[in-house]
Amino acid sequence: MEEKSAKIVSLSNVSVTYPTGSKALKNFSIDIYKGEFVFVVGASGSGKSTFIKLLLREVEPSSGKVVVNGKNITNLKHKDVATHRRRIGVVFQDFRLLKDRNVFENVAFAQRVISMPHRLIGRNVSKVLALVGLEEKKKAFPKELSGGEQQRVALARAIVNQVPLLIADEPTGNLDPKTSMEIMQLLENINRQGTTVIVVTHDREIVDMMQKRVVTIKDGEMFSDVEQGQYTESLAASETRFNME
Repeated sequence: MEEKSAKIVSLSNVSVTYPTGSKALKNFSIDIYKGEFVFVVGASGSGKSTFIKLLLREVEPSSGKVVVNGKNITNLKHKDVATHRRRIGVVFQDFRLLKDRNVFENVAFAQRVISMPHRLIGRNVSKVLALVGLEEKKKAFPKELSGGEQQRVALARAIVNQVPLLIADEPTGNLDPKTSMEIMQLLENINRQGTTVIVVTHDREIVDMMQKRVVTIKDGEMFSDVEQGQYTESLAASETRFNME
């Protein structure tokens, strides 16, 4: 990991209250540094989705400060939101591929959105398809691919623009255990090449095996933040706390 001064995500005392009155996050603070691989875990409704939406500027904080990729997005103007999001790669459990376009075209779409010169698109797409092991499937359509292959296409599309931050929201939710681990290993490989990776997941087995930093959110608050390799050790104590509260 690079110097601790290189924060890629910084939330300071952030609270989010929805119009219904529901408080999704309460005085939530976290720093994630360039080159880190971080799991975000917690029960349904704990605030994980709101955390992601804050980073993507899909919701605004009711109070506090949000900085992503070195830019304060707390009061980001609407016209600047699209530019902000183009510096973040996102993958979801349902893949969200364009069904009427083949693998190459799905990945190339992300390049066309940022007006990448046509002469460079082919080279860039081929490079990321090789990285995710799908160079031989570039002419295949999503319906011809397995779930794991579709997620690899989604990953390729998310990183083809060389984004500094990749967010994976339940990336293995629709995959079998073996394929899930293959996707996680691919995410780790992407991380080794310098991309900061944030993975939101319910899969405790994957979290245990990967031995990365783990942030646990409970009822909109920071419940625990344990460094690499310490999550399993702290799990029993954490569960004791859950049961006591």
